[in-house]
Amino acid sequence: MIEYVCHVLTNGLRVLVHRDPSTPLATVNLLYCVGSRDESPLRTGFAHLFEHLMFGGTRQVPDYDSAVDALGGEANAFTNCDYTNYYLTVPAQHLRQALTLEANRMAGDWNTDGNHWEVLDVQRKVVTEEYNQRYINQPYGNVWMHLRPLCYQRHPYRWCTIGADIRHVQQSTLDDVSQFYNRFYRPDNAILAIAGNVEPEATLAMVQDIFGPLSSSSPSPIADMRNRNYPSESPQTEPRFDTLYSDVPNNALYLAWHMCDRWDPHFYAYDMLSDLLSNGHSSRLYRRLVQETNLFSELDAYITGDLGPGLFVISGKLNDDSPQAMDRAEAAIRQQIELLQHDLAEQPDSLSSELEKVANKYENTFLFSQYKASDRALSLCYYQMIGDPSLINREPSVYRQTSHSCLLQAAQSLQPNYCSTLRVLRNKH
Repeated sequence: MIEYVCHVLTNGLRVLVHRDPSTPLATVNLLYCVGSRDESPLRTGFAHLFEHLMFGGTRQVPDYDSAVDALGGEANAFTNCDYTNYYLTVPAQHLRQALTLEANRMAGDWNTDGNHWEVLDVQRKVVTEEYNQRYINQPYGNVWMHLRPLCYQRHPYRWCTIGADIRHVQQSTLDDVSQFYNRFYRPDNAILAIAGNVEPEATLAMVQDIFGPLSSSSPSPIADMRNRNYPSESPQTEPRFDTLYSDVPNNALYLAWHMCDRWDPHFYAYDMLSDLLSNGHSSRLYRRLVQETNLFSELDAYITGDLGPGLFVISGKLNDDSPQAMDRAEAAIRQQIELLQHDLAEQPDSLSSELEKVANKYENTFLFSQYKASDRALSLCYYQMIGDPSLINREPSVYRQTSHSCLLQAAQSLQPNYCSTLRVLRNKH
């Protein structure tokens, strides 16, 4: 059982503290409820750009990395479609200094500090290089730059976190990033978790002392993550197809279906279905299409896990690069989906052992993911963001309680007419 205390400051900052006396460390995890889906279509990539800018220093702390090193700590961050997360781990006796560093970044003056012209220029180049390395020059790196806009016509999930067009980042101005910062980097749009060898009451008092004086830079409140308004997708009623020619070692196939949001009970059903199909060497897709028929060298089913309506995806790399092999591979996947739909509808009892295995694997993975205090700090922030931090202790049981009707409805939604198919074909020089 992971114990924690919660508190909300008057400026809207949500705070969670978890005590773990078994470690000499303390992790400060600060999650900002802003991701690539909060960007303007004409200014994409800014959430990720700001992740980089936050390490550029502020007026009071010009060199963030040196300040962290002086504490004997380590820090990093990541951005996705829904949120941006920063974490800093230090010896527990340096917790106050770590909190001060993060409060200083939250209160940073991005518009008037002349040094940030140089910082912005440097980070624009860093992001451009990351775009080239991870998306352009890496095999299969550009797949999601094609799959997302194939699946999404209106929703901002249609672009990757790097941006829809790297020129948006390259042409960004200090005024652009200042407006983005003032809108989203504020106490009432953030969640702070501290986990480690700390005393909860003293830690909350410390947070109040350091973060309490900060105020939101905009008077307009930000709706919680569940109630934010984004352009909605029209229901997909016919299949979509695209072909990407690329320098890849093997042809690849991606099938994607729209699914529910994170708060829908069917979310757990889709996740369990993906594990039924591909979690482990005894799973259906691996056993039948990798081991037995040798159609694929690797094959996976997964959900994107987005807060908003996400995607259920099956992707695989083929052993044979002939056009006939691609057709056979796609037909074989669809056959396995139909078989799963049949088993759920006609003989659900036959799936009991498979479902039990899936639930057990998830519980083991879940428990292992909470092994370190830093992992628990991130989980507390994440579950608070979706409105229920108690899930840090009970989500495995939620999976086990997923109803058969939810599983069946989710499986039956995986129809050809609702599918977006991307074929990645190897360039032949």
